[in-house]
Amino acid sequence: MINPQAVPLSLYIHLPWCTRKCPYCDFNSHEGFTDSLQQPYVEALLADLDSQQGWWHDRPIHSIFIGGGTPSLFEGHWLGSLIEGISIRANLPRDVEITLESNPGSAERDRFAKYHAAGVNRLSIGVQSFDDRALKTLGRIHSGDDARHALDMAAAAGFQRWNIDLMHGLPGQDAQSAASDLTEAVGRSAGHISWYQLTIERNTRFWSSPPALPDESALESIQQAGEVVLADAGLHQYEVSAFSREGEESRHNLNYWRFGDYIGLGAGAHGKISLSDGTIIRTQRTRAPADYLAETTSSFLSPPQGVAIPPAEKITEFAMNTLRLRSGVPVAHFTQTTGSAVDQLTAAAETAVSRGWLEAPGTGRFVTTRLGYQFLDSVIETFL
Repeated sequence: MINPQAVPLSLYIHLPWCTRKCPYCDFNSHEGFTDSLQQPYVEALLADLDSQQGWWHDRPIHSIFIGGGTPSLFEGHWLGSLIEGISIRANLPRDVEITLESNPGSAERDRFAKYHAAGVNRLSIGVQSFDDRALKTLGRIHSGDDARHALDMAAAAGFQRWNIDLMHGLPGQDAQSAASDLTEAVGRSAGHISWYQLTIERNTRFWSSPPALPDESALESIQQAGEVVLADAGLHQYEVSAFSREGEESRHNLNYWRFGDYIGLGAGAHGKISLSDGTIIRTQRTRAPADYLAETTSSFLSPPQGVAIPPAEKITEFAMNTLRLRSGVPVAHFTQTTGSAVDQLTAAAETAVSRGWLEAPGTGRFVTTRLGYQFLDSVIETFL
């Protein structure tokens, strides 16, 4: 059985609009944003939260992440209304982490002070690169100077915590140019950097017209050079694509990787909720913003349909998430978050342990070896 109160709970909120969809983006994002959408969408989000209260009751929400799309298209007072509405309905600890994804465009960065006043205490700024040529290739609408100014504005607005999103493995990129992006980011006092490799996903413009990407040898050189820059700057890798100074880890993302629970609000938003009978359900709202607004303004709004994770898949999902963490998780965390006996995890881990990829669960931690972390996809495959 699972004690839901013992499973940390987060809240993800999806604001699905953006100014222009990037050619590599496969997220649920849509063009066509207008200011008139702000009030009805905020009201819809709060109605959505109300509809799901039966699942999470008064469990404290330790982190809130407002993602998209480009959430910073919303004005500060509407985000303030949203956060206030959540605080009325939910148990928010005084130190709750509230992160807002934002872009470095001039309109968005000019709102940073209002976001801070509204209750946002952490920004995640989608820089992607400081190189103008790379930004043009990625279809971004900001420049390197826009990104630099946005980071200055974040500090001036009073934010003490922010993340910089950077991509690597870009068309024409080499180790030196990738390291240059990271050097500039750490030089601007970033406490957290998310450093993602560009991948070509289905249903994107890059999929139908793919650019030439660096080969495996170049990617390895980029990875090695980048890790040196980050380590020298005092940012440790705590997850596959996440590097931070001590104490600056993203609490919200850590909850995902530790197989915690999260409520999903907004068009296309996913959720994961543990129930007291031992069931773990996954939820998803309809993806199209217009359909979501129509559903959530109905007087008969129901919670999103919950689909139970089959018992056999709990081990796989637990491994897929927790093994992304460099330090793994305590073995006892498996029972706490899945309700299953540790013996099941031990049996499923035998292949990875025998290949030297995983520490034996008897050590007390579910964690890869140094070798296993280099071949993480292969490690995960042993649990499928």
